[in-house]
Amino acid sequence: MSLLQNLPTDTPANVSSPSTPDLRLAALTEWLAGLNVVATASARPASADASFRRYFRLDVLPEQQATLGSTLIAMDAPPERENVLGYVKVAEMLRQAGVSVPRIIATDYERGFMLLSDLGTTTYLQVLDHDNASVLYAEALESLARFQLSSVPDVLPPYDRAFLLREMQLFPEWYIGKHLNATLTDVQQKSLQGVFDAILANVTAQAPVFVHRDFHSRNLMQIDVGNPGVLDFQDALYGPMTYDLASLLRDAYVQWDEELVLDWVIRYWQHAKSLGLPVAADIDAFYKDFEFMGLQRHLKILGLFCRLNYRDGKAQYLGDLPTVLDYVRKTAGRYTELKPLLRLLDALENKAPQVGYTF
Repeated sequence: MSLLQNLPTDTPANVSSPSTPDLRLAALTEWLAGLNVVATASARPASADASFRRYFRLDVLPEQQATLGSTLIAMDAPPERENVLGYVKVAEMLRQAGVSVPRIIATDYERGFMLLSDLGTTTYLQVLDHDNASVLYAEALESLARFQLSSVPDVLPPYDRAFLLREMQLFPEWYIGKHLNATLTDVQQKSLQGVFDAILANVTAQAPVFVHRDFHSRNLMQIDVGNPGVLDFQDALYGPMTYDLASLLRDAYVQWDEELVLDWVIRYWQHAKSLGLPVAADIDAFYKDFEFMGLQRHLKILGLFCRLNYRDGKAQYLGDLPTVLDYVRKTAGRYTELKPLLRLLDALENKAPQVGYTF
């Protein structure tokens, strides 16, 4: 039996259908068999992913379990679409910083195959509740601070203005244009660009550190030692200080009361200052940085989730749009320079604006 026989019938859009030969999966099966480490017949899907990567969990052969554990994870990352070398580089950076990440057992760079240690099956998203959130987030933010403390320039690509703007452009292209089936007027386009400029002015002024870019509940694993285990870090960049904090505490998949979030942000800010991390000098300025950074990310996510649905056939992400929109509306409503975004959303979603609203 091979991986091919264990492939589920509800495979995502980027995977060959059951009636089409899956050449990459066949090659991965052959590669794994040659390593003589895992039982290929035991393979089962390990997680869903918004990218072109696929993951399989496999049982380790009995004679290898003493050193490798009972299961390992095989990653299939098409090299023309995924950054395998980046994964290895950032994994080592995180490990040296004291962050728990999968250990790399074997690689085939040319074909984009990797065999990794298994951090388990329990994500933060699965276990977070009001009783444990403060402890789990404290551990996650301690892990994040370790990564940020290891930051040096010119090691990772810059998360610069052009990159940040390209991400936000997903919002008008895919959320407004495709999802809402709307076309902005010249006045509306100018208004939206003004909001983009305000966001970019803030976030590009923040001190740069290493940025994971997807530091949230689906990519953090609850583990017994060195919690959390951190995944999906291969696209890390060098950019705005508050990005990963916003990714974690303004998570697209789990939402908390504003009072809790404010408390966690303050605790992080105090700890970061004590470590010498380059946070804003006062909490009001830091919280504004956090909010503007979160808005940049959420505008990107609105477009990205719509693209995953309309282009890639991954409809499940549309279910998270209301949470992200709620973040966007609340943040835009708190700052004068961002309120044109709120008025634009009102107009596009056919909600009656308040008297006196103009673009």
